[in-house]
Amino acid sequence: MRNTRTSSRTTPTARRTAIAAAAGLLAAAVLTGPAAEAASHQASPKAFGAAELAAVDRAVLGADVGGTAWYTDAASGRVVVTADSTVSEAGLAKIRKAAGANAGALRVERTPGTFTTLLGPGDAIYGGGYRCSVAFNAVSGSTRYFLTAGHCGNVVKTWYTNSAQSTLVGPTVGSSFPGNDYALVRYDNAAVSSPGGFTAADAYVGEAVKRSGSTTGTKSGTVTGLNATVHYSGGGTVRGMIQTNVCAEPGDSGGALYDGTKALGITSGGSGNCSVGGTTFYQPVPEALAKYKVTLS
Repeated sequence: MRNTRTSSRTTPTARRTAIAAAAGLLAAAVLTGPAAEAASHQASPKAFGAAELAAVDRAVLGADVGGTAWYTDAASGRVVVTADSTVSEAGLAKIRKAAGANAGALRVERTPGTFTTLLGPGDAIYGGGYRCSVAFNAVSGSTRYFLTAGHCGNVVKTWYTNSAQSTLVGPTVGSSFPGNDYALVRYDNAAVSSPGGFTAADAYVGEAVKRSGSTTGTKSGTVTGLNATVHYSGGGTVRGMIQTNVCAEPGDSGGALYDGTKALGITSGGSGNCSVGGTTFYQPVPEALAKYKVTLS
């Protein structure tokens, strides 16, 4: 009976395979040290400076694409553009083209629905066939006021507590929209109460907030961006807005955004609804108070 032995000799092909495998292991070993860190940095996205981000912000505004909102996220070094359902790919391409060499600083996100001011008919404060909501009550001396949205104040000169317009609240004494979105209404009816208890404050990203409005009541969410610019599909651009993921619907315009007893914002507009969610924007309260030289009551 013959003995069979396995040869210890290797073929040229086997030797080449072994050498290639060893080279691969060596390369892997090298790339676990400082070289790997350097390679990682080389693959990192480009960092954009403050001047470049400011240029991108201006470029998005200049592109003039309705249904968009944007803010600068300093932490990531990006301009975050939120596009509603009306914005086409051509519209987004227009924005990227406007940004030019800095287009890499754009981060585009989508949101359901259409960015519109949330003015609508129904309950709460009425005037001229429209309905809006009260944000916060304010005073100057012995005179009582309340804050609401500027796009509401632009179209309603006298407000009532009911749709029949039989119980007077008072007149709009100041209004700003577009650019900003705040209005001041004076209480001319002593029988209408004006509870207070809020203190004006600045919002911060990640803050848990609530919003109240005459259509949908109280809803909760989070602040997702600050100093946002919104170009509403129906016309009008506002700047310096608080961006959130709190839902809202028509008629909620002018309502309050708050965190406990901290008065943060006045409901301006947004997209979506309280069934599917959406994105909403708020005029910061401190700016409105400073404009009209009033304080919260």
